[in-house]
Amino acid sequence: MNSKLTMLAAATAAVLFAQSPAFAGDQDFEVVNKTGYPIKHLHVSEAKNNSWDEDVLGRDVLNDGESFELNFAKGEKTCKWDMKVTYDDGETAVWQDLNLCKISKVTLRWNKSTGVTSALLD
Repeated sequence: MNSKLTMLAAATAAVLFAQSPAFAGDQDFEVVNKTGYPIKHLHVSEAKNNSWDEDVLGRDVLNDGESFELNFAKGEKTCKWDMKVTYDDGETAVWQDLNLCKISKVTLRWNKSTGVTSALLD
């Protein structure tokens, strides 16, 4: 019984330690969806990479009004990143050369009259 309790305590400590701000990357940021539509995929790749890394939402969808925290490894050095969102209807929007070392929040909005998704960077 003691070994199970010790393993549980160690696992709990590991989870809490991993979520600690000491392990946060300088590039961590929040994406807020204020487009009025669900976002099915969110890709972030090093700037000018010419390919997209895997969907950081995984199986989830970022519904209108929801936000998503993207966390990088503490050792990540790259500051410039590209971001791509794909709506549930397949339409996409792309932003290039985002300096994530200086951005903590990206609020996405869709303009119905122009058909353009904009990003407010904080």
